[in-house]
Amino acid sequence: MKAIKQLLYFGWEQALSCLFPVVIFTSLAITQVLPLPLLPRYDWLLIIFLLTQWGMLRSGLETRDELKVITLFHVIGIALELFKVHMGSWSYPEEGYSKIFGVPLYSGFMYASVASYLCQAWRRLKVQLVKWPPFWIVVTLAAAIYLNFFTHHYWIDIRWWLSGLVIIVFWPSWVTYAVNGRNYQMPLSLSFVLIGFFIWIAENIATFFGAWEYPNQTDAWSLVHLGKVSSWLLLVIVSFLIVASLKQVKGRSSPRIEARQII
Repeated sequence: MKAIKQLLYFGWEQALSCLFPVVIFTSLAITQVLPLPLLPRYDWLLIIFLLTQWGMLRSGLETRDELKVITLFHVIGIALELFKVHMGSWSYPEEGYSKIFGVPLYSGFMYASVASYLCQAWRRLKVQLVKWPPFWIVVTLAAAIYLNFFTHHYWIDIRWWLSGLVIIVFWPSWVTYAVNGRNYQMPLSLSFVLIGFFIWIAENIATFFGAWEYPNQTDAWSLVHLGKVSSWLLLVIVSFLIVASLKQVKGRSSPRIEARQII
C-alpha cells in the first residue's frame, strides 16, 4: 500500500512538472480539429505557448531562473530547427505569419518544454547528482553532441561514439531524488534512456497531430522510426547536461551571495 502511495505521489509530481508539454500536446490536438479564425494554426500555437509561459511565471509555477534556462533552450532549438528544415530532415507544411525560413517560431517551445520539465522535476523532486564528472568534460561532451546534429550532414555521424562516451563518462554517476520525504536513486545512464524513450513516444503524438512531419509521413502518418530514439536520447543528454551544469554553477554561487548578505 505504501509503495502504491509513493508511486501516485511520484506520478503527481511528474504530472505537475509536465504541465508545459501537456499544454503543447493539447493545443496541437485541439487546433488540428477545431477551425481557427483570423490567424493560421501555427500563429495560434505561438500565441498559446507565449501565454502559457507568461502564466506559469506569473503564477509562480516557474521561477525567473528557470525562465532563463527555458529561453536558452528556445534559442538552441530554433537554431537546430532552421538547419534541419533547410537540410530536408523534416518540414512544417502549413502556412503561418510567424515562420522564418520555413520554421514556425512555436517550434522552439517544444525544446523549451523539455527544459521546463527538467527544471521543474529537479526542483519538485529535490534532485541531487552523485559523482558528477568535471565541468569541462560535461561542457565538451554536450557541445560535441549538439554539433554532431549539424556536422553529420557533411561528415561522418559519430552519434554512437558519443553515446559510448556518455556511458563511459557517466557510468559511475547516480541521480538521487525525493518522493514524499523518502530518498531514491537511479543510475544516470538509465534515466537518460527512460527520458529519451518517453520523448520518442511524445514525438509520435506530436507528428500525429501535425506539429511537423518527416519525409516518410508526407502522404500518411506512420510511426516514427525507432532509430530516432538515439537522436532524442542525445538531445535529452544535452538538455540534462546544460541544466545540470547551470544548477552546479548556481549552487556554487549561492553560498557566496548569502555570505555577502550576512556580512
